[in-house]
Amino acid sequence: MTRVLLSLLVLAVFALCVYGMWHGWRARARRQAAVLPEFPAPPAEPGAAKLAATGVYVGTTVGDDWQDRVAVGDVGHRAEAVLKLTDSGVLVERTGASAMWLPLDAIEGARTARGLAGKVMAGDGLLVLRWRLADQTFDTGFRGDDKDVYEQWVQALGGKR
Repeated sequence: MTRVLLSLLVLAVFALCVYGMWHGWRARARRQAAVLPEFPAPPAEPGAAKLAATGVYVGTTVGDDWQDRVAVGDVGHRAEAVLKLTDSGVLVERTGASAMWLPLDAIEGARTARGLAGKVMAGDGLLVLRWRLADQTFDTGFRGDDKDVYEQWVQALGGKR
């Protein structure tokens, strides 16, 4: 009987922790929705891809804080993705989540990094796109299946490796 009660207590504490994390995530999303500009919707015809990469969308962070993940909508959710550079911007087609659009005139550059949004890699394992929307700067991270294409992305978007 003591083991059953102890097991139920551990389960209850675990459920309370999960609820707290869920509640915190929703509160963060509400706070950010009040101050962050609305992300642009992808165009109906983004154009032909000049450069493409498959991998994992890691997340988007606010400004220079590599851990301040954007939680508005489904932007904060990691997902398998295809990154496509077109003449008018960068399309992030995410599996199981909405597509993201980064207009070309909003992109300030690209770089490689070790970490973003709680994801830390050995070496420069992430491709990070820096872009601006209204007066806010964002970093969007992508972990490509082929790291050799990072240099092409950095050169195409005017950044440094």
